[in-house]
Amino acid sequence: MNGPASGPAVLEITANAGVVQARQLVRTLAQECRLSLVEQTKLITAASELARNTLIYGGGGTMTAALVEERGRRGVRLSFVDQGPGIADVGLAMTDGWTSGSGMGLGLSGSKRLVDDFVLDTAPGRGTTVTITKWAR
Repeated sequence: MNGPASGPAVLEITANAGVVQARQLVRTLAQECRLSLVEQTKLITAASELARNTLIYGGGGTMTAALVEERGRRGVRLSFVDQGPGIADVGLAMTDGWTSGSGMGLGLSGSKRLVDDFVLDTAPGRGTTVTITKWAR
């Protein structure tokens, strides 16, 4: 894993320990960005769900995390990338309350509600990338 001081940190998510490390790294970056405690909790919850999805549904992958600055505001940007089967029905996967299994029950739609920016890039057979950003208020 690369540290935040050396630019974006890249973390392997290949086991449950990777999900735990992802939460810890996101907490550290959220504090560095000076997100409020409520905003930190939202970001960490979304990151935990997406890291778990990367592991369970994508067969493992990576999380890239960075502090970002755009248009005079600071935030934390996270990208979760896997080479899994992809999502066949994005509309269904983004439906509130829909779950395909054993996650926290937030799903992609719940994760989207917890952050400010949410980009989903997926297709059957080519994996999934979810990029989220939480901006400091």
